[in-house]
Amino acid sequence: MSSPAPARAERTPKTSRTLLGAMFLMATSAIGPGFITQTTTFTAQLGAAFAFAIVVSILVDVALQLNVWRVIGVSGLRAQELGNRVLPGVGWVLTALVVLGGLVFNIGNVAGAGLGLDALLGLDTRWGAALSALLAVAIFLSRAAGAALDRIVVVLGLVMIAMTAYVAVVSDPPVGAALRNVVAPETVDPLAITTLIGGTVGGYITYAGAHRLVDAGVTGPENLRSISRGSVSGILVTAVMRALLFLAVLGVVAGGTALAAENPAASAFQAAAGQVGLRVFGVILWAAALTSVIGASYTSVSFLTGSSTPVRVRNALTVLFIVVSTAFFVLAGAAPVGLLVFAGAFNGLILPIGLVVVLWVALRRRDLLGGYRYPRWLIGTGLLAWLVTLFLAYRSLSTLGTIWS
Repeated sequence: MSSPAPARAERTPKTSRTLLGAMFLMATSAIGPGFITQTTTFTAQLGAAFAFAIVVSILVDVALQLNVWRVIGVSGLRAQELGNRVLPGVGWVLTALVVLGGLVFNIGNVAGAGLGLDALLGLDTRWGAALSALLAVAIFLSRAAGAALDRIVVVLGLVMIAMTAYVAVVSDPPVGAALRNVVAPETVDPLAITTLIGGTVGGYITYAGAHRLVDAGVTGPENLRSISRGSVSGILVTAVMRALLFLAVLGVVAGGTALAAENPAASAFQAAAGQVGLRVFGVILWAAALTSVIGASYTSVSFLTGSSTPVRVRNALTVLFIVVSTAFFVLAGAAPVGLLVFAGAFNGLILPIGLVVVLWVALRRRDLLGGYRYPRWLIGTGLLAWLVTLFLAYRSLSTLGTIWS
């Protein structure tokens, strides 16, 4: 027997804005410099066959996000709080992994913002990184930080999608070949699929939007429909951006252009639209990096704080997180490759730990869900997705083993 349908909460303009902001926070956190580089590299390697990897990864991402957002949203508890309720100490392990990975990746995000302004304006990378960080800091120091956060990620997300769509049209990709490969792929690359999954919902990313809903109070069974819709919509936003970027690069490589090894994405945009394309790439990279700085900082700090933490304290910690990341990049002059690889490996461990907590709560801890009876089919899809995350964790442990040796 299924439980009675929970009463629906009244949708207010503030609630709608928060849901939209949470959706784009998750999506734009995923769409960072690494997202752009991954998509470009795999498109150059696999060509039209990469379409199949994109579609499969989207299906797994939806299964993961539906479970994570639903459990966190209905319970009103952050992931680390749920972890400690299930087994004391698990939440702190999850926090350590998220914060360490988020801090190191944020150095790369800050670097990406600097590179974006360099491509757009010819500005020195360090100055570009510092100015971008100041903008991110200003968002969290504003009186209406929550509203500012929701608006900026939506605006920048739409800018990225619109500009990538322009280059996708200009590059004239073989759309028919891409569509055929969705159902009959010429090549199936498991590495590409798992890499896309880790890049879209790995590490802190899967919790970004869900924690934003908790902070805004959009929680409980009465908000279930909105929570579920937001989780799927966030994945679809990343899917649209991934597909457009794939088509933009596919048009270039299908025409026989060899991409530059040092910056394949920039060379693809320049080949498609000349100097205009290079400037457009600068805007996209800057917007992707800035929103990832915001998402990584906000989500990492949400693991260090609780519901009782004053907003001003939470915002101050977020500002500190951004400042530390930026100072490291500006002083070092580069995002250390070894640290980024290390953080990437740690991110691969977060998914299976966090998801097993979510699924345990869904299956055994109805008391944490306000009496809500969790759908068995959703638990089943979550378990299948969890098996994929175990493979990601295996790859991560192999990477860590290589680093330590």
